[in-house]
Amino acid sequence: MYEKNGEKYYIVDSHLHFWDASPANWVKGHEEYAKGWIECFHAYQGLGPAETHWTLEHFQKYSVEDFEKDVFTNGYVDKAIFQSTYLREWYTNGFNDIEQNASLLDRFPGKLQVNGRFDPRDGEAGLEQLEADHAKYGIKGLKLYTAEWNNGSRGWKLTDDAARPFFDKCVELGIKNIHVHKGPTIWPLDKDAFDVSDVDHVATDYNGELNFIVEHVGLPRIEDFCFMATQEPNVYAGLSVVVGGLMHARPKFFAKVMGELLFWVGEDKMLFGSDYAIWEPKWQIEGLVDWEMPDDEAFSDFPRLGVEGKKKILGLNAAKLYDIEVPEECRIPVPPEEPAREDSAVGVS
Repeated sequence: MYEKNGEKYYIVDSHLHFWDASPANWVKGHEEYAKGWIECFHAYQGLGPAETHWTLEHFQKYSVEDFEKDVFTNGYVDKAIFQSTYLREWYTNGFNDIEQNASLLDRFPGKLQVNGRFDPRDGEAGLEQLEADHAKYGIKGLKLYTAEWNNGSRGWKLTDDAARPFFDKCVELGIKNIHVHKGPTIWPLDKDAFDVSDVDHVATDYNGELNFIVEHVGLPRIEDFCFMATQEPNVYAGLSVVVGGLMHARPKFFAKVMGELLFWVGEDKMLFGSDYAIWEPKWQIEGLVDWEMPDDEAFSDFPRLGVEGKKKILGLNAAKLYDIEVPEECRIPVPPEEPAREDSAVGVS
C-alpha cells in the first residue's frame, strides 16, 4: 500500500516477471538471440532514473530476495500478477515460464498470482497444456506474445483460425483476462508482429466473455490503439512501458500518451504494470501519484487525472478484473446521492 497526503492507494502490479536470462539458460546455437534479447531489455532500463539502473549481470538473473525487496518491501505492491513469457527458442528453461513464476507462490502467500499463456502453433498439445496449467494454478489470465518465434515461425495473429479453439477454451475454463504484448519490439522479434490491428476483431467476437488488456498500449501506435479501444468495451490499456519507459525519460511524450489514453479510453480502463524487473515499481508509483498534466496550451484539451483516477489505475481497475478484495480504506467511496451498485465501491467484484 502507498500513502500520500492522507490518501491510501491499493497497488496491484498487473505486469511483472521473475526471469532467468543468465548464460547458463541460453539455448546452445541460439546464444546471440538470448544475449541480444536481455541486452535490449537492459537498455530499456536506462530510461528510468540513474539510481535505479542495474548491472547487466544482476539484470540477467536476480534473486528472490531482490524481488521481495524491490516489489513488496520498498515497492508498495499489495498484489502482483506474474505474466509468463516462454521464449524457449532461446532460453532452455524458458525466460520466465509459469513454473518459474509459480515457484514464488508459497514464499508470498496471498500476494502473488500467476498468469499462463498459449501459442496456437502448439496445436492440441497447447490446448492440453492450457487446461493443465489452469487445473494446477487456477489461472485467471494469460499473457500472449504474438511475435514469439516457434519452430521457424516468427509470429502469429489473434485472428488466426488456429487461435480460436484457445480463446474458446479460455471461455470454457473461466480464464477471462487476456494480456497481449502489443508495443515496442525487443530484438530480434519483428515489430509488425506486435501490431494492434488484430485486437478489435477478437474483442468484438468475445465481448462479454473475455477482456483484452493491451500491454504497452500498442506503442508506438498509440492513435491506432486509442481509436480501437474506445469502441471495444472489453479492451483495456496496460500501462507497462508507458510509465516506466516514458514518465522519467520523456515527460512531454508521457503526458501526450496519458492524455490520449484519458481522452479516448478513460481512467476506468487503464491498468498499472511496472514491467519489473525492467523497472522497479517504487519510483513509478511515487511518480504517478505526484504526476499532473502539464499546465500548457499544448495539453489543454486533455482530461486531468485526479486522486480517484490514480487509485483506479494503480490498483482498483485490476482488482475488479481479477476479483481481488480491496481493503475498505482504499476503496473509492460511493457518493450518498448515488444508488448502491454491486461494483460501485470499485475494487469489489
